Amino acid sequence: MRAGVDIGGTFTDLVLNAGGRLRIHKLLSSPDRPERSMLAGLETITPGGLAALRQVAHGSTVATNAILERKGARAALLTTAGFRDLLFIGRQDRPRLYDIHPTIPPPLIARERCYEVQERLDHRGDVLTALDLAALDRVLDHLAGDQVDSIAVCLLFSYVNAEHERRVKARILERGIIEHDWQVVLSSEVLPEFREYERASTIALEAYVRPVMTRYIGELERALPAAASLRIMKSDGGVMRAERVRQQAIHTALSGPAAGVMGAFHLAKTAGFDRIISLDMGGTSTDVALIDGRPTPRPESAIDGLPTRVRMLDIETIGAGGGSLARVDAGGALRVGPESAGAKPGPAVYGLGGAQATLSDANAVLGRLDAEHFLGGAMALDLAAGARALADLARPIGLSIEETAKGVIDIANVNIERAIRRVSIARGYDPRDFTLVAFGGAGPLQACEAAQRLDIPRVLVPESPGVLCALGLLLADVAVDYSRSIMREATPASLIQLEAIKRELLALAEAELRKEQVAEADMRFAVSLDMRYEGQAYELNIDFDERAIEAFHDAHERTYGHAIRWRAVEIVNLRVNGSGAVEKPAFNQAATIAREAAPIGEKAAPTGGAIKLFERTDLKPGARLSGEALIFQLDSTTYVPAGWRARVDGYKNLLLERD
Repeated sequence: MRAGVDIGGTFTDLVLNAGGRLRIHKLLSSPDRPERSMLAGLETITPGGLAALRQVAHGSTVATNAILERKGARAALLTTAGFRDLLFIGRQDRPRLYDIHPTIPPPLIARERCYEVQERLDHRGDVLTALDLAALDRVLDHLAGDQVDSIAVCLLFSYVNAEHERRVKARILERGIIEHDWQVVLSSEVLPEFREYERASTIALEAYVRPVMTRYIGELERALPAAASLRIMKSDGGVMRAERVRQQAIHTALSGPAAGVMGAFHLAKTAGFDRIISLDMGGTSTDVALIDGRPTPRPESAIDGLPTRVRMLDIETIGAGGGSLARVDAGGALRVGPESAGAKPGPAVYGLGGAQATLSDANAVLGRLDAEHFLGGAMALDLAAGARALADLARPIGLSIEETAKGVIDIANVNIERAIRRVSIARGYDPRDFTLVAFGGAGPLQACEAAQRLDIPRVLVPESPGVLCALGLLLADVAVDYSRSIMREATPASLIQLEAIKRELLALAEAELRKEQVAEADMRFAVSLDMRYEGQAYELNIDFDERAIEAFHDAHERTYGHAIRWRAVEIVNLRVNGSGAVEKPAFNQAATIAREAAPIGEKAAPTGGAIKLFERTDLKPGARLSGEALIFQLDSTTYVPAGWRARVDGYKNLLLERD
């Protein structure tokens, strides 16, 4: 019994793999105590109850929400004397080039909780100024009165020589200022790489979310049976055991969205499509990602404007979901999101007290959500409440309810289009060369119209789109990452000299995979180098082999249109990525028999014409349909606009294309 659980802002999704047979479940989330909905869902979906579970893989938004809502731990920073303002000076980047008055998010650690340590190393790791323990004790005396939850220690050049950071941690624990040793965060352990500001920002984020994640993971482990192991989704698309989260909490910052991307890629590749754009639209937000052949995590990203140097899938998130609130702004323009009605009170049509119009209310008014088939018929919709909410919105702009509902949907689709452009066209990809994979509770409702805006030729809707993030958790392999800053010229001789460091990091990765109970035959390792031309500020990641230097020149030419083959190349970082294959559900291809699908009925569309109604479970491989239609299932509703046709492939995916 292995379960995948994704807790979203509106719904909690669960998929259980019981001996190769998948069971799905969906229920409203509990925003105040997210683990409650998770445990209630597991109890419902698991034959024999929680005691029968053997493994739970979980996609969490706890770290993300703690950062976005500024509800993380009270953290302090210890850094080398003279670098107290490192987090505040930053890189002086302009997030938007033509913004005259840019708003830069403040650091997560207040300046009064940033302290200086008397010590200094040079770039080779040699001691210039010895660590002054007496001065450190005076700093710790001040720190003791701050009642902090965690301490981030980020000393200059500690990625070369970590001795001073280790001695600072030992002194903190000796003094008893921090109750638990996992709440002392060392940059040499979390991110032993150069670039002082990015390293300090990453460590500050880790210190900010680690106590929060530690408490959350502890509550889950106490609630789950002792025989059930807990794994958490990482931002790079892999999973890790709960114990590692207590040391690498920041790696879970994009936990939930990453699970959806991995699930979408696995199912699409199985069906023959390995160039995809994923569209994950839930109740609160929409996540968009592009995969060209294989998922490629980025080595650097930002969360709410705060840089972090941990590997993350390149996911664009916008505030557009089924629960996104619609409003009229001060200029009289219609807006949708980013604020959301969430699970409580939710959209007005949910009948839970919501009164402000949302995207779901707009879809309901236009007949795209059906009162008798929502959530498999388990949740009744209050269509009258949705119409009242749209009427309140329509009144000040002088439009009919139907026109306003269409406007809300159009604005949401424009926001989705912009997100897709940012991950495709802005990065040099033509979206017409990709398949749009739509999932999440609301994704299949919006996908065809969003694809039509960008001439994307095809939309794939998986068999269970509303719980694909939870399914992705069962498909994700165990992942571990280790890196080391090198900072030397790349020559055939220096590549040979790196073999010792390579073996050291490979040994660490193998040991961690063994702790994850991965069999040796299931282990895979990839070794790469971050390389650049001498004097450049940014690197390209290149596979580590004897051709690495030539491969870098080729990659530079492919990426930037030119190569400077006579110029010296510098090795910045060495990276080892280990993965451990997990047992995955089997997806077998069935024979397809071309046939016209039989509708279960039809209903009048508010804008004219008729909408055909279909049950997803009735659509067998080879089934075809066309024209304006709704396809119902427990976890989602798919809307097929006029001018589109749909067919079911051998893996029970819906493939939608324009006539």
